Amino acid sequence: MKRILSALFRYFIKGLLVVIPLGAAFFLLFWAFSSVDDALNLSDKLFVNPQTGAPLYIPGIGILSVILVILVAGFIATYLITEPIYNWFSKWLNKLPLFKFIYSSIKDLTEAFVGDDKKLNEPVLVEDKDGFKRIGFLTQKDMSAFGLKGEVAVYFPWSYSFAGQVFIVKADQIKPLKISSAQAMKFIISGGVSAMH
Repeated sequence: MKRILSALFRYFIKGLLVVIPLGAAFFLLFWAFSSVDDALNLSDKLFVNPQTGAPLYIPGIGILSVILVILVAGFIATYLITEPIYNWFSKWLNKLPLFKFIYSSIKDLTEAFVGDDKKLNEPVLVEDKDGFKRIGFLTQKDMSAFGLKGEVAVYFPWSYSFAGQVFIVKADQIKPLKISSAQAMKFIISGGVSAMH
């Protein structure tokens, strides 16, 4: 009887290790999509059920509209935005300093992860004076504009978070890592428990 209970307990623990990550991932995805869809879905304001005359809510229209807006914006940015239009937009932004700060901060953060010029693409290892080593991403190779010759900027993400901190370190303190940016980020965000493969 004791062996059966022990085996059942092992199965239960292994089941938890399968069900909890899967369930949490599906729940978070469902929650994110349904929240965005609810916030942006205007189908109940635009469409009416022909049989009852009541507003017609169509699930997924909000997400679909976001995808369409992103695709149209990408097409316009690729084929229609010329240098004069870009310069005009930059001048317009300069007249709105608060909006410019928020826009440029979000734009830089987005470009750090996606796009042709990913900023967080050089994972490095930095050892401090106490012998502790930290994994980060090299963001600036030349800090001479700040009067800091021979030093570099390294961004260190925090575990279980998308926040992080930037440190200025001596260039000879960093060691490039022979892993992809995605592997490094996954390892850091997971608190080091993610397998490196």
